[in-house]
Amino acid sequence: MNESEKIKIRRELLREPVTDIRLADIAEASEKLMEKYKQMGGFSVKYLVRAADILVDAITTSSKIALAFPANLVSTGLRGIIADMVNKGICELLMTTGGTFDHDIARGTGNNYYIGEFAMDDVFLKELEIHRLGNILIPVENYGPPIERFVHEMLEELIKIKDTWTTSELAHESGKRLRDESSILRAVYERNKLLFAPGVLDSAFGTAIFTFNEEQRLRPNAKQVKLDLLEDERKISEYIYSVDNLTGIILGGGISKHHLIWWSQFRGGLDYAVQITSAPEWDGSLSGAQTREAISWGKIKPQAKHVTVPGDVTILFPVLMGYVAKKTGVV
Repeated sequence: MNESEKIKIRRELLREPVTDIRLADIAEASEKLMEKYKQMGGFSVKYLVRAADILVDAITTSSKIALAFPANLVSTGLRGIIADMVNKGICELLMTTGGTFDHDIARGTGNNYYIGEFAMDDVFLKELEIHRLGNILIPVENYGPPIERFVHEMLEELIKIKDTWTTSELAHESGKRLRDESSILRAVYERNKLLFAPGVLDSAFGTAIFTFNEEQRLRPNAKQVKLDLLEDERKISEYIYSVDNLTGIILGGGISKHHLIWWSQFRGGLDYAVQITSAPEWDGSLSGAQTREAISWGKIKPQAKHVTVPGDVTILFPVLMGYVAKKTGVV
């Protein structure tokens, strides 16, 4: 296959950009759908209805909401909903993985992601210089290079202010430099909320900090950036102990989920908890662990209202949050 044919196929594959959806776009339809779900009975739908009731109760009783989610969701249109949750005051603390910086910065600086398929020829995608994240397609030029460029330019400015930074500070500094209304980091900066990524080094963002320091090492008398992860732990601890009532919305699992519920145990556990996960319980994974398991650890209170909703977050979460936002008057 010659280069012109590859270019044509690449262009054909990258024809449907991912579009962020907003709470206002789906609130009315979600309210109507959830009311029908309440009547129809069924299997997984029962847990989704329970999750909706729990979150409406939590918000109307002024419980503070912390959201834990993995970065892969930020490659999808859910990015807009999460940004809205921050902008509209639904959640105050976000716990996530390092890739959230990656996808939010890449997309926030105008680099499109595209809708693809799970079943694709990955060897051929490699030839076409297209990354595949599930069924999301990411052109190589829209990921690594713009993220590294963004981070290096930002750190060139920040190193003149001080050389030690926390990830929560870098989240604000990143958001300050983004103009995209669907940007989670932008929302966190504008609303002065907390975003933590305890595993930030496992990302293009974290690698770009490393490569920045490597470049600095080659410059005479140049300072390198240091990450203070323990200061972020102090901030998490301070927040956890400061709230009288705390709700956890947990999407998926991994370090985001664990860090939220781990710190919640020191205040006696979460008062409300809603988890959506596609992982099974039988393999003992944290991602598949039901909310009830966390009670045995003291991470969720025995008297807490809690539920685990089985299924795909990209299907369930928009309906859930659209309904909750409408029911509580957020939109």
